[in-house]
Amino acid sequence: MKRSLVIKVLLVLFFISLLSFIYSKLSKKNEINKKETLIISEDNYNSNIIKDVNYISKDERGNEYILDAAEGQIDLSNNKVIFLTSVVANINLYDTRKIRVISDFGKYNIDNFDTIFSKNVLITYMNHKITGDYLDFSLKRNSMIISKNVTYTNGSNTLKTDVIEINIQTKDTKIFMYENNNKVNIKTKN
Repeated sequence: MKRSLVIKVLLVLFFISLLSFIYSKLSKKNEINKKETLIISEDNYNSNIIKDVNYISKDERGNEYILDAAEGQIDLSNNKVIFLTSVVANINLYDTRKIRVISDFGKYNIDNFDTIFSKNVLITYMNHKITGDYLDFSLKRNSMIISKNVTYTNGSNTLKTDVIEINIQTKDTKIFMYENNNKVNIKTKN
């Protein structure tokens, strides 16, 4: 009987020591994983911001698109999209026309070069100047859609509207207001 009691006590001690050993190993492993997770998170956050961004791209027609920004931040949900600040874009079209776009913010897609410019948007092309709050620019669609507080000037004319839509290739332009009862405002210097 004494022998069976000793064996039972030894087995209980063995299981207790085994459980405490497993528990200590698991808690250390969890602690290491937590530290690694924190470090990884910090690295992702730090590597997400890019200073002095510069992209140069060319499409199949020979249009060149040069984009500069003071800072860029990669979208964590879609790494093909970069959010930009203090943006300057120079678009050199294949027929030697040049368009310059400046804005406070931008959203650039590195796959298709589509860019959304926002806040204090300024577009210059030859003696033409367009300002607005929002520009959706796409080389793939051949379009520039300028909206929200849009003003166009060319030296002798000033036009105020809600939207100007321009086909980059054909130069076809649509000018319209969101509401039918509002009219486009045009002033001519004579």
